[in-house]
Amino acid sequence: MTIEKISRNQVDIALVQSDVPLITDIQTALDLMATVRYETGCDRMALPKSAFTEDFFVLSTRLAGEVLQKFVNYQMKVAIFGDYSHYTSKPLKDFIYESNSGSRAFFVATEEEAVEKLAAAK
Repeated sequence: MTIEKISRNQVDIALVQSDVPLITDIQTALDLMATVRYETGCDRMALPKSAFTEDFFVLSTRLAGEVLQKFVNYQMKVAIFGDYSHYTSKPLKDFIYESNSGSRAFFVATEEEAVEKLAAAK
């Protein structure tokens, strides 16, 4: 895992890179948030989809809702970038749509889109 602090429009964003799942349950999500805050001081984080266990994208596990609730509770905005086209679940597509309609969590295709969303979020 690497964490890079970048600045866009005077907003600091932690860009996390990982090819292996970093978030596999609630505790690993909390640990990652704490690490990012400690190492960068950022309250906005961009992560690749690969940083999440596949269970995150199965809504019946409730992991996505619980993890994103922790991000909200700890006032950390998050953007998850990657390819979501192979998911066919209508509830997941609705969840992604609703998340993207807010200002705390975003599901986007590219790293650049993730950074732009986080920089623009109020």
